[in-house]
Amino acid sequence: MTDRWARAEERFRQREADRRYRRDDRAWANDPRARKSTGSNPDAWADYDDDTTVIPRYTDDEPFYEGPALYDPAKDDDGYDAADDFDADYDDELDEPEPPKRGKQAVRANSRAGGRGKPDRPAKSSRGKRSRAASRKAAERKRRRRNMWVIAGVLVVLIVGAAGFAVKQFAESFGPPADYAGPGGPLVVVQVHPGDTATQIADSMLERGVVKSSSAFYQAAMRNSNITSVQPGYYAIPSESPAAEAVTTLVGKSSRVGNLVVAEGRLLHDQHDVQTGAKTEGLYTKISAASCVGMASQQKCVSAEQLAAAGASTDLVSLGVPSWAVESVRAAPDRSRQLDGLFAAGTWDFDPSGTPQQILRQLISQSAASYEQTGLLQSGAETKLTPYQTLIAASLVEREASPEDRAKVARVILNRLKVNQPLQFDSTVNYALDTTELATTDDDRATKTPWNTYAMPGLPANPIAAPSLDSLRAMEKPEPGDWLYFVTIDSKGTTLFTESYAEHLRNIRKAQESGILDSGR
Repeated sequence: MTDRWARAEERFRQREADRRYRRDDRAWANDPRARKSTGSNPDAWADYDDDTTVIPRYTDDEPFYEGPALYDPAKDDDGYDAADDFDADYDDELDEPEPPKRGKQAVRANSRAGGRGKPDRPAKSSRGKRSRAASRKAAERKRRRRNMWVIAGVLVVLIVGAAGFAVKQFAESFGPPADYAGPGGPLVVVQVHPGDTATQIADSMLERGVVKSSSAFYQAAMRNSNITSVQPGYYAIPSESPAAEAVTTLVGKSSRVGNLVVAEGRLLHDQHDVQTGAKTEGLYTKISAASCVGMASQQKCVSAEQLAAAGASTDLVSLGVPSWAVESVRAAPDRSRQLDGLFAAGTWDFDPSGTPQQILRQLISQSAASYEQTGLLQSGAETKLTPYQTLIAASLVEREASPEDRAKVARVILNRLKVNQPLQFDSTVNYALDTTELATTDDDRATKTPWNTYAMPGLPANPIAAPSLDSLRAMEKPEPGDWLYFVTIDSKGTTLFTESYAEHLRNIRKAQESGILDSGR
């Protein structure tokens, strides 16, 4: 409002200046001194003494608007700007006639006015121009004020929220973290990943509902020196446990679950020794025992029968069978044995809370990855075997050779396959039997099965055991040699190799003399 009054006053002063000091162009043109100042005598007015002060004409920078004044309800009661009302009052004063001047004063006034009357008032349309410009400025100021209030409100909310969070964190730093009072609830399975820190384990415990806050578990873990001995794997911990108890349970040996040790040469199904009657547990039995969670009547396990049923499924992809083995496994003559050899010897961890199918998939996927790391997929360039055939041959090496003779037995296999000579391995005869022994009978060797290498040339239909990675590497890179025969001649594992069949017969007699080939049937 102050700016409008100032502009109105300035315009009034400008009008007064124009009226008092306006030059009459016609009188000026008729004056003899004006004619003398042109041409050769430009200094004709040099002796003229004029005390008139020229005031610069005021120019309004606002855009010119020729229309009538616009109505704005945000202004005065009559809808027009107060500054325009002020201008109108001054205009009315200018319209009033001045009192007549006398004598020299009248002559001087008339001369300075240029023979004309009072100056013309600005058109009324100029008020509309000023009114619209003022309206735009008022709206702009209103919008800026509204935006400033919005921004200020957002800043206040952010500052208050940040201050509240900081106060909460500060208060918690002086108090104990949230924790359960106990006792714990039902067991839940928590995984500790390779390389997990105490902080990451605490987060897993919180996510699985074991502890009430990760801070409580972390602080309890830092007070227990055994936390550094925790190995990657799966652990059964009571839910909603006090943090200290959760840490104690974690570091205890009894909490480990889903930990499976696959022995070298292990089969899927149980077998019994002919001589002693002792049972050799198969992988399904081993996996079932490792899947148990809980104690006594509350213990939950996946049974060997459930695992066997899942392992016989034709949905090989869901079982985790690798792509390089799918075609051969699909052609397996016995669905109950189709997964033999796909479980690598070693120590494995699986989630015991999963379904039988999920458990098998996890173990087979881990085993396949370990097989491929040995160079299995590239080994066929030298041996001329597919990856699955290499796995079958490696299972034969596992069952037939002692550790120091693995590479030699691998060479015997390749040499016999090359000349299409039957392998004649007793381990392939025993594979189909529930009761086994080192020696085999004539009837057993004569029984034709998809695995009996006495009754047919070539490799068995599928692996006959879980091969170790060493046996797999021996098959991938066998020791150079021309051997076609080998036989173990004593209980110490002494094995003799030869390329001569006659020499091989002599070695067999040595084995018979030691009694190692005697059958207990």
